[in-house]
Amino acid sequence: MQNPISEQARAAALAQLDAAEAAREDILVQHIANGVVINSRTVQIDPEVVIAPGAVILAGTILRGKTVIGAGCVIGPNTLIEDSTVDEGTAVNASQIYGSHIGPHNNIGPFTHVRVNTVTDYGVHLGAYVETKNSNFARGNTVSHLTYIGDSDVGKYCNFGCGTVTCNYDGKDKFRTQIGDYCFIGCNTNLVAPVKVGDGAYTAAGSTITKDVPAQALGIARERQTNLDGWAEPKMEAYIAKKQKLENEQSK
Repeated sequence: MQNPISEQARAAALAQLDAAEAAREDILVQHIANGVVINSRTVQIDPEVVIAPGAVILAGTILRGKTVIGAGCVIGPNTLIEDSTVDEGTAVNASQIYGSHIGPHNNIGPFTHVRVNTVTDYGVHLGAYVETKNSNFARGNTVSHLTYIGDSDVGKYCNFGCGTVTCNYDGKDKFRTQIGDYCFIGCNTNLVAPVKVGDGAYTAAGSTITKDVPAQALGIARERQTNLDGWAEPKMEAYIAKKQKLENEQSK
């Protein structure tokens, strides 16, 4: 438990908090007067931030440092952007962006972590639980969910399946992954850098790609499936009996 503070210290702390709140609200009022839509006092904007008229800043958003927000953007709710540029018409929902440049008409979030030196072109989608770092995304890329792309250069109109990972770090050095235009990266693909995927190539779901995939090729790196008939039966007997017993007890 913290030690109680004196009335004098409490008064000084309250005065400091009031001054900070007043300064924060002054910044919000200035942006609203300039044509930015802000309907919540929970927004926090640093003095250096530049926001174009017509942008919408939703509740719980924090804009820090030398951040620039373009016209027609919808930022938030619950979004943190620091030292980054977000071009016109982009939506960033419940996500965090650091030291990056997000292109026009992107759709970011929810729960996306955009780390330093990420650069996106027009119409890129980085969706739920996607993390990027030090990577370039050309026009129209779709990375919908549960994916990590680091130290990579991605061509236009690629689609990334759920669970894709660029394996860029070997414990000593970091390496880049290069992906061409119109590629389809299958779910749960591991791209072990340095590696290249050529234009229009596919990777099969569940593959660990360690060699370059030529243009228009299908890269497959997984064992052929083998089914052992009857293998599960003795293991499942005890499990099924346990669950049936639980079900009977719950129905009483």
